[in-house]
Amino acid sequence: MTVSDEIQLTALASCAGCAAKMAPGLLSQVLQPLSQVSHPDLLIGLHTSDDAAVYRIAPDRALVQTIDFFPPVVDDPYDYGRIAAANSMSDVFAMGGDVVLALNVAAWPAEVDPAHFERVLAGGWAMVTQAGGVIAGGHTVMDDEPKYGLSVTGFVHPDRVLTKGGAQPGDRLMLTKPIGAGVITTAHKNGVADRPTIQAAIDSMTTLNRAASRVALAAGAHACTDVTGYGLMGHAYEMAERSGARLVINAGQVPLLPGARALAEAGQLPGGYHRNRGHYGEISPGARVSDDLDTTLATLIYNPETSGGLLMAIAPAALDRFHRACDEHQVRAWEIGVVEAGEGVIARP
Repeated sequence: MTVSDEIQLTALASCAGCAAKMAPGLLSQVLQPLSQVSHPDLLIGLHTSDDAAVYRIAPDRALVQTIDFFPPVVDDPYDYGRIAAANSMSDVFAMGGDVVLALNVAAWPAEVDPAHFERVLAGGWAMVTQAGGVIAGGHTVMDDEPKYGLSVTGFVHPDRVLTKGGAQPGDRLMLTKPIGAGVITTAHKNGVADRPTIQAAIDSMTTLNRAASRVALAAGAHACTDVTGYGLMGHAYEMAERSGARLVINAGQVPLLPGARALAEAGQLPGGYHRNRGHYGEISPGARVSDDLDTTLATLIYNPETSGGLLMAIAPAALDRFHRACDEHQVRAWEIGVVEAGEGVIARP
């Protein structure tokens, strides 16, 4: 392999376009034996299958713990490090926590200039610092495919933990980032995405969910999750299932990253799209689309995201408080649907 200053990191990744998560059905199957683990201080674990684990260490303090890593989705090493770090910390924010400590988790090819790896780590360091945390070490192995992410520890008050469960009929569904990153990064690897489109996706993926988390807490969100590898529909289904409610998504109101629609129409779809649609579209009650929904929108809402926004269920009485908090924390949010009595998810025009 010839290594240049303009290394194409995405060419070294066997799966591009998104964080390559295991198919949801298979993951559920292999984790089943571990889901029975319990402890009186383990507030959130595999038995609830939420965004991160939460372990109480004092009456007024709990640890939030998560880990995430994936192959490159962009070529610039620094941007890759920033995206992977932001994505790794997102689960802590989705639980209402503050990031305090992180450890690098990395794999790097022996034949690729370590200077590029330094830039990856620098990008991760920059994002953790922005989040108010510190990186205190980590672990690296040699591998033919680069991978990078973080093990992240945060703090949260045990009474203020945000979870996927708790959405109530009448709640409004609010989303804090546009979708389409998976389509754009796939097109980037295939050489068909222009620079402004790629940059808009990078800007979104490197926007921390820290401020959005504070909005959710200020508005007393009934439920919250981040939108990542299982796409908007998959994560909405998890919220519906944990809440014992039905989520109705008005797909025409879902914000899209610039260029995402055109690239989806051109067939720039990551492999995770087919896994997500195949699983959530087939299980009962599942996450389904109405027959009259635009096919491109139907495609995009199943597509995996990397470092996506927060999806929240906000009570109607709290909407004014929610919008004031958005103004205070400079968070943009879109109302994309409603919670109803029932089960599953339906996306309509």
